[in-house]
Amino acid sequence: MIWLRRLAIACAALLVATLALDRIFPPPLERGEAVSIMVSDRNGRPLRAIPTSDNYWRFRADLDEIDPVFIEALLEVEDKRFWRHGGVDWAGMVRAAWSSAKAGRIVSGGSTITMQTARLLEPRPRTIGSKLIEMFRAHQIEARLSKEEILELYLTLTPYGGNIEGIRAASWRYFGRTPDRLSDDQIALLIALPQSPEVRRPDLRPKGADAGRKSIVSKLERLGYLDEARAEEARTSKMPTGAYAFPARAWHATARSARDATADTRSTLDSRLQAEMEALALEHAKEFGRETQVAILVVDIPTRGVRAAVGSASRDIAGGWLDLTAQARSPGSTLKPFIYAMAFDDGSAAPDTRISDLPKRFASYQPDNFDRMFRGDVRVSDALQHSLNVPAVLALDRVGPERFAATLALAGAPPRIHGGADNSAGLALALGGAGLTARELAVIYAALGDDGHAKPLAWTVDDEAKVRAMRGFRLMGSDSAVKILKILKDAPTPDGRMPGRLTANAPQIAFKTGTSYGFRDAWAAAVSGDQAIIVWVGRADGAPRPGATGRSTALPILFEVADRAAYHLGSGGGAKARLMSEQAAEAKGALSTFDKTGNAPHILFPPKDAELWSGDINGKPARPFVLAGRGNGKLRWYIDGEPTELDDAGLPVWAPQQSGFYVVSAVDADGREASVRVRVIGAPSG
Repeated sequence: MIWLRRLAIACAALLVATLALDRIFPPPLERGEAVSIMVSDRNGRPLRAIPTSDNYWRFRADLDEIDPVFIEALLEVEDKRFWRHGGVDWAGMVRAAWSSAKAGRIVSGGSTITMQTARLLEPRPRTIGSKLIEMFRAHQIEARLSKEEILELYLTLTPYGGNIEGIRAASWRYFGRTPDRLSDDQIALLIALPQSPEVRRPDLRPKGADAGRKSIVSKLERLGYLDEARAEEARTSKMPTGAYAFPARAWHATARSARDATADTRSTLDSRLQAEMEALALEHAKEFGRETQVAILVVDIPTRGVRAAVGSASRDIAGGWLDLTAQARSPGSTLKPFIYAMAFDDGSAAPDTRISDLPKRFASYQPDNFDRMFRGDVRVSDALQHSLNVPAVLALDRVGPERFAATLALAGAPPRIHGGADNSAGLALALGGAGLTARELAVIYAALGDDGHAKPLAWTVDDEAKVRAMRGFRLMGSDSAVKILKILKDAPTPDGRMPGRLTANAPQIAFKTGTSYGFRDAWAAAVSGDQAIIVWVGRADGAPRPGATGRSTALPILFEVADRAAYHLGSGGGAKARLMSEQAAEAKGALSTFDKTGNAPHILFPPKDAELWSGDINGKPARPFVLAGRGNGKLRWYIDGEPTELDDAGLPVWAPQQSGFYVVSAVDADGREASVRVRVIGAPSG
């Protein structure tokens, strides 16, 4: 009996020691938390991938977003009893030892997925001691994580060559897409690569990659996962080159969306509108020349979600690496509507109140109108519509510049005042004598469109929900906001643009322009339907652009932005109605067979789940695919969220540059969308 007691004591001591070691030396699971960030638009379309701080591409794996056939094949090859063992497959260890002894060399290490995960968390030399530590760590991991979590951690950390880790990063690098749907040859390559990642890298060692892939294909064929025909196709499929770049769109906006993120995040951006805004900004920047940049913001007023944000027209133009929506610049006359709104709130003015537009000195400050002319007594509404300076300064003098500046700050748009003895607000604030960013202007113009309630901008879908629930800061009264919007809607429109009130279904855009001292900054700001829009034009270094005013340079862009925003976002604003009427005229008769019953557009070609051959035909490159469909009005076509090109006849065409899976989408004149998923075979590798 004594020996039984001693055995029990020994077992208890071993158990206590094991538990103590487990507490003192927990597995370093935190390494699995250091991941790259994929920023997508509000509908989940990838926009930009951001590497880890040590410049690795490593995205968190999610089993729900990985091809289940790959998971089955992986476990069959690497760890058949994964779902049953407790971290160490003792039967597999014995089998591996016996096989290696018979062969006279190491044939299989017998490591389970959990043990391999332990090794990925704590890389060690391949020794017997290391193997024992991995076995201990495997039991620790199994005690802390579910089987699904262990598999996701493994697929997050698995090496795929160079700085590529995890199945998502590998799939993006080698196939240019997510791993939710993989072909047989892709599955075989993704299983083979981690076994010898540097020897089998398809971008550097295609022969090694081919040999590894063929080995896995043969194993899957023996196991019955592939029949002879599929196995042969997988063996002979073209090896990817690893030339695919990770998504890198909406550079500045995605950086802001990912600022506080620790994993993948959904931004509030609309990828299609964002793409058009970037193209629009670049087009006009090239037109202006002289190192001119263009910045654009489109904000959804009900949620404050930023739907498009262009920080610069191009990073190849001077100052383009700066996010110019976040740089404080003189706002020119864009603050005048808010001065008058506060005067309306105070009861000291109304739209029809007469106000003096005559030369006047305020202590040492004497403002002048832009055209150096004075008009005598004018109505406040006329003074605002024509952006007269002296009346705005008079109104600010009554409101109080310090009070006005403090109110803006409380609303989320603090003026940066420099130059005075105490940096206090002065009357020059009415004419742009302070610094504000485009984002801050968006905050207060969104408030103007929301009955005077100011709220912060939302850059992620999660933040959007929080902001929507906020009461916000009361920047102005609801009645004052309505009056200011009516005045701004009746302002003179740009050349060539008929006033909205005179045209059926025309856009009702309440806008204000601004030009800073010395023609350094040209602004246009507006409320158009459910969107607040800010456009800035200038040089990043603040150099003057003589003669370039907000009205001549920024306002035409703003009206284009309003039309595009209404088209893509489907707001109740007048811009959408105008755009729809234009497109209906273009499409008259072309799609007369469309049943206008509210259905989404119908894609005729390519059909759903089609396999399209895009390789050479008799030595000649294949012709681009012509996309076809029917819907309400002229359809706009997109491939993975990117607009398609048009041929000489104006037809949408698509020439795939890479094999793989794609999403083809068509959007009709009412903003309804239809999408199909297709696979391209035989396209050249880029």
